[in-house]
Amino acid sequence: MSVDGDVRRLKSEADEPGWEVDPDDEWGLAVIATVGRQLRLRREAVGMRAAEFGEAVGYGEDMVYKIEGGKRIPRPEYLDDADSVLGAGGLIAAMKEDVRKVRYPKKVRDLAQMEAKAVELQLYDPLNIHGLLQTPEYARGLLLMRRPAYTEDEVERFIAARVARKAVFERDPAPELSFVLEEWTLRRPLGGRAVLRRQLQHLLDAGQLRNIELQVMPMDREEHAGLAGGIEVLKFTDGSAVGRSPVVAGGRPVTELRQLRILELRYGIIRAQALTPRESTAFIEQLLGDT
Repeated sequence: MSVDGDVRRLKSEADEPGWEVDPDDEWGLAVIATVGRQLRLRREAVGMRAAEFGEAVGYGEDMVYKIEGGKRIPRPEYLDDADSVLGAGGLIAAMKEDVRKVRYPKKVRDLAQMEAKAVELQLYDPLNIHGLLQTPEYARGLLLMRRPAYTEDEVERFIAARVARKAVFERDPAPELSFVLEEWTLRRPLGGRAVLRRQLQHLLDAGQLRNIELQVMPMDREEHAGLAGGIEVLKFTDGSAVGRSPVVAGGRPVTELRQLRILELRYGIIRAQALTPRESTAFIEQLLGDT
């Protein structure tokens, strides 16, 4: 077999890790099934066998059947090549946008949809710099430290999802965002000191926006209301809200007023115990100078 053939064989055997369809994602399953069906109908309409088509796009016959059967998420380049090979005139390539959305994990997609509608967000993460504030480099560093390790495809998928969530900063009118950051997350050079320096500078840039308030919780505080876990509270134009914390309802999103009050009370105390936004800016500037 030729070298090119070996590459194709190995590509098929690798089975594209990170491109599986979430079995609990009904919408995602429907989208991928529709895309696969359209690919199969197009292929059959031009009289190409699966093996022949796979050879043309650089994948094994087994992978072609999996994609057409809605078992795998096709890569964007797969759809581009299929469009060209099948002479679809851009109709297959146009499905890349729907496929791109499905690639984001369902829980991240649901969260991004809520964030896109919120007019106020109150956010506290005791373990890391919050995902909405992470640079892609910092996010990559965190994901690569996960054990058992993510595949490279999974890392790219999570980074893409995290970057997509940052559309919340581009909305007009912009929502009000409040973040409380733990000092230790600003000191630990995850991914290297150069990555940390760029992350700290990014925080300073974000803190200059009128709709964003950053507060730092110093390590020398003798009282801390956030030791039980992170907090997210999202408020909407109609007065409703949704919250989430590991210590309330097992970490599931909650809308019940009593549970929301607990989260808001806890978040309010955390903010009162943290440095003010002005003090926090000066603190981050000092950290950046020392890094």
